[in-house]
Amino acid sequence: MGSPDVRIPTATLRGVEAVPVTVEVSVSGGIPGLSIVGMPDASVLEARSRVRCAIKACGYKIPRLHVTVNLAPAEIRKTGTAFDLPIAVAVLAATGQIPLDGLSGLLFVGELALDGSVCPSRGAVAHAALAEREGLSLACSAQTRLPLGLSTGAYGISAISRLRAGVGELPPLAAGAAGAGGEGAPGAIERPDFSDVVDQDMAKRAMVIAAAGRHGMLMVGPPGSGKTMLARRMPTILPPLTDAERSEAMLIHSVAGQPIAPLVRGERPFRAPHHSISMGGLVGGGRPVMPGEVSLAHGGVLFLDELPEFASNVLQSLRQPMEDHEVRIVRVDGVYAFPCDFQLVAAANPCPCGHLGDDAQECTCSPARVAAYQGRIGGPLMDRIDVVVDVHRPASTDVIRGSDGIGSAEMLDQVMAAREFASWREAREGARHGMGARGVAGLGFQPDACAFFVDSAERLALGGRGIARVGRVARTIADMDGHELVSRDDVGEALQYRSRRQL
Repeated sequence: MGSPDVRIPTATLRGVEAVPVTVEVSVSGGIPGLSIVGMPDASVLEARSRVRCAIKACGYKIPRLHVTVNLAPAEIRKTGTAFDLPIAVAVLAATGQIPLDGLSGLLFVGELALDGSVCPSRGAVAHAALAEREGLSLACSAQTRLPLGLSTGAYGISAISRLRAGVGELPPLAAGAAGAGGEGAPGAIERPDFSDVVDQDMAKRAMVIAAAGRHGMLMVGPPGSGKTMLARRMPTILPPLTDAERSEAMLIHSVAGQPIAPLVRGERPFRAPHHSISMGGLVGGGRPVMPGEVSLAHGGVLFLDELPEFASNVLQSLRQPMEDHEVRIVRVDGVYAFPCDFQLVAAANPCPCGHLGDDAQECTCSPARVAAYQGRIGGPLMDRIDVVVDVHRPASTDVIRGSDGIGSAEMLDQVMAAREFASWREAREGARHGMGARGVAGLGFQPDACAFFVDSAERLALGGRGIARVGRVARTIADMDGHELVSRDDVGEALQYRSRRQL
């Protein structure tokens, strides 16, 4: 039984992108079987059993011929289970069980269950973006949920069965009907609020500054002082995701197999990995290469609790991503790039017992243990953290009786006002939010503030990076107060966050 070769378009994931792949099927005589070539990994090779069972469960005949499946281009390694559906469709078309002309204009992606149903596969957003670029309709699981505008169609294998013997065509589906609201429509979800945190006005002020200027932040304080509560509420004072930020974040989460419902609602990501995480888990890696926590926090907050407890090599791997906002992982088969523009929020105890400098309890650590504990973070990483604030134990009376403090809504207004003023100032002056060749003058400092900054930098022995970061924090503080020029008080407060370092 000779039939022409069949070519069905599909895709494979490489980094955060979907790369076009063509499923080529040739049927010939010989020993019956299904061979898959084209650098497939183990999960792709397992498709042979799933495809056989799915074809039989849907009422089709398993060909008593030798079927060769080639995944082209063969030089790219193929991973994942999304090849099940295109292989099954190609086999059915090659054996004449469904007409080939009814499959034009479709990009098939999906994992097959043994009963023939199509399950969602990892990277649906990346596949939908590729289909849109190629001018194709995405044929995937009917359960796949994608934001409005990213998907032009979704078809289960039951719909494909209508093509048997040329009866009918694939039913059209309205654009985005596969999930107009993403993985769950937006709804009223209760979110934590800064009003729940009492007696921490100084820490809240520091968090507003960090959020307004996108500065890295470290909170140092004894256990139970509220560091984790503060950090988990940081996303509530950040502006909603822009369309560009949301698209990038959804792409990363989809490739990693993470839910995208909060991103569809406009919420910024919040990632809080445990301190036992590996370097690959934090910055990405593995086989296949997957994005790490820094990339999953793209556009949002990366919270590292108990910062000194992280492995030293894991912490130091953050230095380049914090500067470049991108992780580049080099493997034998090429370079993988993952975006990672995140805001770092970290928390740490001042010593192993956690009570160094605590008025309520005495520290039991020796000076050598304290020095070794504080040295785990490392100077290069500390130099990249802009705001360091002490978080003291709240008063027992305020905790028991409760107290009214500034809430997330008011803090968000301050952040938005500061960012809007900074945008207006930069557009008016053509200034860049950085030091540049003009030094401090490029940030708009008053003469006395500039002289005070120079004297303080020499006294504190600040390096070039330290001077630049203190200048940026001072500029953010001035933007919060609506000052076109940075004052001496702004510089003093910025230096306070720089010099208040117990680690």
